[in-house]
Amino acid sequence: MRVCALLSGGKDSNYALYKAMGEGAEVACIVVVHPMREDSWMFHSINTSVAGLQAEAMGLGDRVYNVTVSGVKEREVEELGASLAEVWRTTGFDTIVVGAIASRYQMERIKRLALKLGVKVYAPLWGLNQEEYLRMLVREGFKFMITSITTMGLPPRLLGRPVGLGEVEEIVRLSKIYGFNPAFEGGEAETLVYDAPHYKQTICLEGVVVKVREFEYKLIVRRAWLGGKGSDCIRVQGVVDTKL
Repeated sequence: MRVCALLSGGKDSNYALYKAMGEGAEVACIVVVHPMREDSWMFHSINTSVAGLQAEAMGLGDRVYNVTVSGVKEREVEELGASLAEVWRTTGFDTIVVGAIASRYQMERIKRLALKLGVKVYAPLWGLNQEEYLRMLVREGFKFMITSITTMGLPPRLLGRPVGLGEVEEIVRLSKIYGFNPAFEGGEAETLVYDAPHYKQTICLEGVVVKVREFEYKLIVRRAWLGGKGSDCIRVQGVVDTKL
């Protein structure tokens, strides 16, 4: 496969690319989508600029294409399609890598864009048991944190701290009580990967947790940089009770 990965900064897109690389795929390009609206139906919307650093940490920083879309439902899909066509003409990729797990809305639209380009879709997470997937992420060495919460039932103290097996079990337990998707496929929360097995460096960052409104919190990354592999360099200030 000669792949082009959609990388958001979150756990799912990172793991999908990791799986593709593990299968020997040649990474032709990494597309980072930056929606102009936080309520995008298709795309991760918070701290997307860190995805470029993730690509650098993988040694793939020279293959990043940043794409800005409106964030308006359906229009943003067409905007991505136009940008992917330009990237395809430059790189000649034959497969799009996506981190979709269960969202038919996202998968159907990515497949439609791929069909127009005459390329395939690689979605290694599709249909996985979401609880087991979270445990697998931790066990395989992915280091990530929650960066936004938009649902009742997820405590803000989870923001900005490493997600280990204990946190996974708490998330799974709370999802059964409050009815949210444990892997956040419905947009209930967003995540940020700061280290992984295929990273050669660690993402360091400084940020602050902000309360936007009831049940809605965000970790705003003020500064991010690359550190030595395994560095302890995450600095997050606690909840600031104010609107953005």
